Amino acid sequence: MPEFLHKTVLLREVLEALRPQPGQLLVDGTLGGAGHSFAWLEASSPDGQLIGLDRDEAALLAAEKRLAPFSGRFHLHRANFANLDEIVAGERCDAVLLDLGVSSPQLDWAERGFSFQREGPLDMRMDQRDSVTAADIVNTWPEDELANLFWELGEERASRKIANVIAKRRAVRRFETTGDLAGLIAQLLGRGKQKIHPATKVFQALRMEVNREIDALESGLLSAWRILKPRGRLAVITFHSLEDRLVKDFGRALERDYVVPGEVDVPELRQPKVPEAQIVTRKPVVPGEEELQLNPRARSAKLRVIEKKGSA
Repeated sequence: MPEFLHKTVLLREVLEALRPQPGQLLVDGTLGGAGHSFAWLEASSPDGQLIGLDRDEAALLAAEKRLAPFSGRFHLHRANFANLDEIVAGERCDAVLLDLGVSSPQLDWAERGFSFQREGPLDMRMDQRDSVTAADIVNTWPEDELANLFWELGEERASRKIANVIAKRRAVRRFETTGDLAGLIAQLLGRGKQKIHPATKVFQALRMEVNREIDALESGLLSAWRILKPRGRLAVITFHSLEDRLVKDFGRALERDYVVPGEVDVPELRQPKVPEAQIVTRKPVVPGEEELQLNPRARSAKLRVIEKKGSA
């Protein structure tokens, strides 16, 4: 298997937001190539600490190697960040970082099945211990559920047309490879003037469903908040509009000085509460031109930062 090399997104901006100091503890819930974690440990020397999580065994092995210069100052776990508070008990973290989405090595390694640009098994599991693959979804889900998936998580306008063609083809022969599925979608939609491959949104939706990424984010935000110290900061990098909206709404709900019964905000029914958070980034922080030239995959990255209220 090739070396796990991942370009860290918004590194300078994350460090500025999280303000590492000696003796502080960062929980990196999406360790990846450990770029953010390496920079945190360097900036929080001599005794800053790190707890790092990742579902991908290859990422953890690479991170352990990269962080070796800081031996004794970090602890790594193969785990889903949705369960942060099961690994880190109590309000003891100065910062929590979640860098969502898929890493470059996962996209680039054909055998992982994430990319339509490289022929490989239709897999897409971040954690190889999970049982459901993208092939399982494509070959077994009802046509209408596939269409809804492609629309809701992929924002694919041709979702019903694609789902219909998939259903017809799989009745004759199962989908087994990334190239097989991507080729069918490209043949159906054509390239036209699109800058992205026609299968991009379908592959995104499948990856997010296979790894239950929205569920993980909803649980992970709550878990992260529980383990933060007062005045600790939560930083989240998203690459999808639905994820960004979840993070934004999470921060707004914590910052409000009231709660409402039910899902509709009726002013007359508001009940006062003490605000729990301060939103640090009113608008999401995005990569600059220099970073985009070096790493085009960062183009959809958005960073939001929330600070927990209270006395440290």
